[in-house]
Amino acid sequence: MTVVRAQPYLYTFDTRTTALVVIDMQRDFIEPGGFGEALGNDVSRLEAIVPAVAELLDVCRKARMMIVHTREAHRPDLSDCPPSKLGRGHAHLRIGDRGPMGRILIKGEPGHAIVSGAAPAAGELVLDKPGKGAFYATSLHSDLIAAGITHLVVAGVTTEVCVQSTLREANDRGYECLLIEEATESYFPAFKAATLDMVRAQGGIVGWTAHLADFAGALEKARETHVS
Repeated sequence: MTVVRAQPYLYTFDTRTTALVVIDMQRDFIEPGGFGEALGNDVSRLEAIVPAVAELLDVCRKARMMIVHTREAHRPDLSDCPPSKLGRGHAHLRIGDRGPMGRILIKGEPGHAIVSGAAPAAGELVLDKPGKGAFYATSLHSDLIAAGITHLVVAGVTTEVCVQSTLREANDRGYECLLIEEATESYFPAFKAATLDMVRAQGGIVGWTAHLADFAGALEKARETHVS
């Protein structure tokens, strides 16, 4: 077992039954010209976590953990995008409109791709999701069950929307979840801080949070112990 210093208390897991889930590290959210910027956000905040996500991917790959990447995306005909989502807000570009990186949040368009710094490796599971949570209208739950997964390490964007939605969906399905603080971000610093507090409140009502250095260090210590 691997033990990580976390909040509100130690997080214990077995790498064989733990998956890393990286949420929506897509060009549409992270790079200029995508949906995030169209909504009026400063995307540089999200771009800044790419190195941390890359480091997290590296340590999990070395530990031979299952890795899942999600992308929020819709069919070209928008048949899986409800009107309530399509019409939300006052963006000058909406889902399905053509922007600098192709049609926004549409499968197969340039903006739909995961940024190069957090790109999936061969054999890693990549799931497209039409909603905010990674379990809604996807095969994620059945894929995790088939792999014997009981614990999830979570990263990605944005902290208070797709990441938190996924954590809550996972919690309701019985998964023990750890959110890595440096590997998630929001366009709004206060929203990230509030989400971290909500996740670990009341004895970890939704899950745990931990620093990347503590998580990576715990995996390294576990490897050294196994080798010795």
